Amino acid sequence: MSLKEKLEKVMMAVTFAESGQHDTALKIMAEEKVDRKVQRRVVRPRPRKEMRARAVKK
Repeated sequence: MSLKEKLEKVMMAVTFAESGQHDTALKIMAEEKVDRKVQRRVVRPRPRKEMRARAVKK
């Protein structure tokens, strides 16, 4: 659900609540509870590069 859709839903519920229809406002807010769990990609570790300075020859 996009941010715009969420705001529209909240504003509609507020309008009903202000007019005294609290049950309708609660029903609107209870619709479509979205699961917020996000599928994440597995990040595989990359091999580390050698970070040592080169040896100085004299």
